[in-house]
Amino acid sequence: MDTVIEKKPDAPLTEQDAANLIEELAKKARVAQKKLAAMSDAEKAAALRAAAASLRDHAGEILAANEKDIAAGEERGLSGAMLDRLKLDEDRLEGIAAAVENVASLPDPVGQRIDEMERPNGLHLSRVRVPVGVIGIIYESRPNVTADAATLCVRSGNAAILRGGSEAVHSNRAINKAISEGLAKEGVPEGAVQLIPTQDRGAVGALLKAAGHVDMIVPRGGKSLVARVQEEARVPVLAHLDGINHTYVHSSADPAMAEAIAVNAKLRRTGVCGAMETLLIDAAFPEPDVLVKKLIDAGCEVRGDAKVQKMDERVVPAIDDDWDTEYLEAIASVAIVDDINAALDHVAAHSSGHTDAIVASDPAALERYLNEVDSAIVMANSSSQFADGGEFGLGAEIGIATGRLHARGPVALEGLTTYKWQVRGSGQTRP
Repeated sequence: MDTVIEKKPDAPLTEQDAANLIEELAKKARVAQKKLAAMSDAEKAAALRAAAASLRDHAGEILAANEKDIAAGEERGLSGAMLDRLKLDEDRLEGIAAAVENVASLPDPVGQRIDEMERPNGLHLSRVRVPVGVIGIIYESRPNVTADAATLCVRSGNAAILRGGSEAVHSNRAINKAISEGLAKEGVPEGAVQLIPTQDRGAVGALLKAAGHVDMIVPRGGKSLVARVQEEARVPVLAHLDGINHTYVHSSADPAMAEAIAVNAKLRRTGVCGAMETLLIDAAFPEPDVLVKKLIDAGCEVRGDAKVQKMDERVVPAIDDDWDTEYLEAIASVAIVDDINAALDHVAAHSSGHTDAIVASDPAALERYLNEVDSAIVMANSSSQFADGGEFGLGAEIGIATGRLHARGPVALEGLTTYKWQVRGSGQTRP
């Protein structure tokens, strides 16, 4: 089956062919994961450093492959934000390789003792981190996810089955090839990292239904992808919703700080999931019109409520849907709120639970926002663009989880482990 797919990697698959393909990949992954889990900290770190070196060695091939994807994306009419997500250059590729090395330098979570206790009967109990097992990662647009996912899974002792989006197919294959060559040089078993060798959507469906073969699915992409995964999966899913992220400028905020943060949060990179989509300005903030003007002058379309529309003739009237839209473009919805209570109510009603921020100098306002906003990441006096595993010191991330089970926020090494209980006795029997 594998040989046929390799000859015609994008040929249509029957439902049974897709199921057979995923089963074969999962079996190889399971065998590899057992060996990978037994590798030492030093062995896994060395393998990742070799993978980073291989990425650099194959830079020309990877960038050439990326150029094919960019050209195809332009021909298909992909948005500027999508093309930005897809684009690789020498600096971005070096950043990918450096991130792999960074993860190699992080402490190995496998075997870490979470806690321990001694029972009155002499039993010694401890909880120890162990790999999840075989993880399927389904993602769109960003070819760096191929490297991030492979790296984090290997470091945490998991086998990865990767399925990237069709828009980045050439880039993903080139990156996967380079990483696999580097890992193999240091003894990482074949099957530890596998890229599904077809873009047929049937393979995604088969992966989602591979209960017993795959232990967890991580979707990383837009609303339609996440919705499909959550609807069809028969395997546990670690997912996030849209990045409908807010920045609230409190009445006590320093105007210069508020302007810098708002512009950066929206426009540094509009296509990332941590980008600000809604700006809330306190009615008592002294310079709301300047803040709105700064955004527009920087190239952002502002869709505002009635009060914001009066501040600048370039403001577009906001409609109800704007407050619940992840633009991923140079567009922001802006509203004037009466006070922090109104801001908290707006965030509670419209946030996707990803990342929400406040700009303020009043300590009480800062702490109240940090404590009362129920999002995976809540920030004070900083740009929401920092919502990233690398910026959190985690080396990289496999995604940002907005749920409440297992892991929340940037998911990196610790989020890719579970735990088991180890019980040590001296002959105890239960009465």
